[in-house]
Amino acid sequence: GKPIRIQNKRFIDYIFTCSLDIALSFDLPIQIHTGFGDKDLDLRLSNPLHLRAILDDKRYSKCNIVLLHASYPFSREASYLASVYPQVYLDFGLAVPKLSIHGMTSSVKELLELAPTKKVVFSSDGYAFPETFYLGAKRAREVVASVLRDACDDGDLTISEAVEAAKDIFKNNAIQLYKLQKLVGSSSSKDDTPHDSKTLKANVPEQGIVFVRVIFVDASGQHRCRVIPAKRFYDVVRHKGVGLTFAIMGMTSFTDGPADGTNLTGTGEIRLMPDLSTKRTLPWSRQEEMVLADMELKPGEAWEYCPRETLRRASKVLKDEFNLEMNAGFENEFYLFKAVLRDGKEEWIPLDHTPYSSTQSFDVASPFLQEVNAALQSINITVEQMHAESGKGQFEIVTRHAVCTSAADNLVYTREVIRAVARKNGLLATFLPKYALNDIGSGCHVHLSLSQNGKNVFMGSNDGSSRYGMSKIAEEFMAGVLGHLSSVLAFVSPLPNSYDRIQPNTWSGAYHCWGTENREAPLRTACPPGIADGLVSNFELKSFDGCANPHLGLASLIASGIDGLRRHLSLPEPVLTNPASVKGLQRLPNDLGESVEALEKDAFLKEFIGEKLVTAIIGVRKAEMDYYSKNKDAYKELIFKY
Repeated sequence: GKPIRIQNKRFIDYIFTCSLDIALSFDLPIQIHTGFGDKDLDLRLSNPLHLRAILDDKRYSKCNIVLLHASYPFSREASYLASVYPQVYLDFGLAVPKLSIHGMTSSVKELLELAPTKKVVFSSDGYAFPETFYLGAKRAREVVASVLRDACDDGDLTISEAVEAAKDIFKNNAIQLYKLQKLVGSSSSKDDTPHDSKTLKANVPEQGIVFVRVIFVDASGQHRCRVIPAKRFYDVVRHKGVGLTFAIMGMTSFTDGPADGTNLTGTGEIRLMPDLSTKRTLPWSRQEEMVLADMELKPGEAWEYCPRETLRRASKVLKDEFNLEMNAGFENEFYLFKAVLRDGKEEWIPLDHTPYSSTQSFDVASPFLQEVNAALQSINITVEQMHAESGKGQFEIVTRHAVCTSAADNLVYTREVIRAVARKNGLLATFLPKYALNDIGSGCHVHLSLSQNGKNVFMGSNDGSSRYGMSKIAEEFMAGVLGHLSSVLAFVSPLPNSYDRIQPNTWSGAYHCWGTENREAPLRTACPPGIADGLVSNFELKSFDGCANPHLGLASLIASGIDGLRRHLSLPEPVLTNPASVKGLQRLPNDLGESVEALEKDAFLKEFIGEKLVTAIIGVRKAEMDYYSKNKDAYKELIFKY
């Protein structure tokens, strides 16, 4: 039949609100045509300010709305809405290339006058003929380049900020907004955005690939994988996953069976579903690929024990309730050993015996570290610095921060790379917290910050009104982490061996306190170069170690921070000296048993993380405690597992 145009205002409003409800149910954005259009359009009613009633309606406050066509000629009004409503995004398709060069440039400039660059997206808005798509893409590049160049000339942006803005406008923002990560890869920060065509073609097998490793991390923090021949992976597994026993999240570091008390058995099966956005070619074995997996009851239905889903769920609550994202960056400490024969028996000894930041130590390890750096670079993980640590044969590699979901994925791959490159060179790398009781421990210190619409909101203002140099949001979040820290240790310090590291006077944070640039405090605020004196941009947690499941560890930290935000908690006064010298200061759990006991009493964390998952984690931890208390030297074998 012939199409008709609906003109009844009430009916149109009904259809529109129904559309918003559907978009909300699928957690997807809705696009709205605003501004100019066909000649029968009433331009006066196309002003996006008419959407204020919907934007203020709490029922739809979580529904992202994309204003199309730069809302021309109401670009300034659209920019204003995007600046004050977290759910409003702007698309400048059609305004570019339909307008004159001056008109296109002016319109994009007006959009960016108030709107954050994280909320502006590109589309060619091509139609009918291929040339319209080409012209839209070509003109958009030229116009955005011109606008960003002017912003640099005027001092509004640095060159690096302009480059980042261009990446966001043309790619990252759309991937995030339309949830395209599984198609083209994660885009949460510039370092986890795939830059090469191989990563973008995640669902296409590369020539010469023989195997695909489907990797997951269990509750004990061990990395495990299923290896699939490439043809079967691309024909079947990438769509349908691979089966795995329920028992997997109940296994311990000492046996491949579910621990008592986890409520997990060998009965029942989940699907390991590859997240194709994480697929990478193994730098040390170019005929293989690796991909991280979600644990699902069936394709599309999350399993409540899945660590990656647990972190995503926690991140979503932080975003939905507070419009915040947590960023994380890790300091990866590990020991390097070489094999020697003594009395006909192979023995692993430290690679060198030099002190902290020794140049000689770096000479010894430089070929290995160069290969690690190149391998990480090839899978889009940026190394910020590295150095020899205080232990014999101990090193540290610091990787760049990213939004926490990507940071956790990157940490899994960083550990994989370090261990694999060590094996390739005849060495052994271990992240075990305390491989020898008479040497320095290894941690995986994590630096955390909060961002809102792409801007760091952890920092306070430099007018002297901020407590401790941080924002009110930051203080409440950090106070929540401090309040739950004893329970959090059961996630981030998961082995009995972990507590041999967390001792006074070892820079590992043994007391329940926080400090400003105090390396004996478990939580310390940090002020990197480029930050004004007195302000802080992030805080460091020293308790996180290399045996922790990174997704579960970060999920527990987000949950704790959310509790602080909800209850508007305040921090106590910072400890500015060695906590061991402060009378009456409470120790953090001295062993795994104390942290598990704290978690058992922590009603908030149990409910937020999930009762069943926490029960499984506690069951695994108690089994570890029992086993290693009866087998005093068994921890020495853990250098081959972690």
